[in-house]
Amino acid sequence: MNPDSIRDLILQGLPGARVEVSGDDGVHFEALVVSEAFTGKLPLARHRMVYATLGERMGGEIHALALRTLTPAEAARG
Repeated sequence: MNPDSIRDLILQGLPGARVEVSGDDGVHFEALVVSEAFTGKLPLARHRMVYATLGERMGGEIHALALRTLTPAEAARG
């Protein structure tokens, strides 16, 4: 698994999102996901939405994924 593959999977599940993924050891990754779909949702619900895009890869091919999930308005505020 690599950052580009993870980014592509997240984008398939959250079309229109802005996704940035980093991680150089092949199992531990960090992702910033900015999506309008997060509006009105608590952080745990947002994380579940992202995990759902990755399916069974979480805990397997992807050992750890640190997430930062924002709406476009939140991202614009910095």
